Amino acid sequence: MSSNICPECNQNSCEYRWCKSKHVHLLKSFWKCGNDKIDKLIQEAQLNANYNWELIEWISYDRNTFIYNGFTICKRWKSSRIFENYIDWKQKLRYLAELPSRLMRIHELDIVHRDFHPGNILLSNFNDFMMISDFGLSKLIRANPNNLEKKNIFGVLPYIAPEVLNEGEYTKAADVHSFGIIAYEIITGFPPYPDIPHDKDLAMKICNGLRPKIPFHIPKLITRTIMCWDARITHRPTFKELKNELCKYYKDYCHYLEEGKNNDSEIVIQIKKPKDSQQIKNQPMQQLQLLLRNYQTHLQAIYTSRLNFSKLPKPKNEENFEKELEELAISDLCPSNSDLFI
Repeated sequence: MSSNICPECNQNSCEYRWCKSKHVHLLKSFWKCGNDKIDKLIQEAQLNANYNWELIEWISYDRNTFIYNGFTICKRWKSSRIFENYIDWKQKLRYLAELPSRLMRIHELDIVHRDFHPGNILLSNFNDFMMISDFGLSKLIRANPNNLEKKNIFGVLPYIAPEVLNEGEYTKAADVHSFGIIAYEIITGFPPYPDIPHDKDLAMKICNGLRPKIPFHIPKLITRTIMCWDARITHRPTFKELKNELCKYYKDYCHYLEEGKNNDSEIVIQIKKPKDSQQIKNQPMQQLQLLLRNYQTHLQAIYTSRLNFSKLPKPKNEENFEKELEELAISDLCPSNSDLFI
């Protein structure tokens, strides 16, 4: 018998060792949980599931043997950061390439996420599949110039585009801005604006052009993500452009690591060069690690959704932002004295 035929119902299995018709029949008895909306959700999900990982079911408390009567081992750590399982450049580039691909598909459906921040990015494990969650605030893009309803601002302040803070329309470009801030966090290991309160004063500064500072040792690939921060929304790249460029970086670097090829690739050169630069020699990696260990998060630096601002200034770039972009684009990877860098 073929391996894709269910031995019990003699129908094609949808996936290895999983038969849709058999499992949906077995799960029917668990559809009732006492809440009609949840029952309907579970039923629709089960009927439309084509793979076992798409299947959900209601599990009552008395069946949660893996949760109740259990225990947790919690290891205490001194007040410093844990540096095991750090993200290397291969992982960083992979995540940077995957996120625009996921968001590009969302935008192709004319949907904007509207609340994109690290808390809504899910990884099944550190080396596996990446997913975007929490579409509770997402919406279809529909132009409605006659809608005079007051716009409520939702999200996590450091990741919100300045035009949205200014009560402007939430467009695809606003999701791009959020990705740019997340990309900064992936690349540097720092959350945005960790040392200052996340309040109306920060919102005003963001509208006036404040952006995260980039460590000097970061490769020039950050140039494209910096463009995501542009206050001029028409100057921001699309997710398709980001995907194409960042996927190339990832593939080139993988070929270099796995096959010893692409030694002359731009991204390979940029990642390797800071190790030998004079500025790195003047500031050893131990000092950079010490900086990561000892930076303090302000008590009012809050990375959960909560906003209530009004009458913010019209968004603009910092005075030297456009000049910095030009200099980064033509830079020969030399350490910069730019205000964008620390």
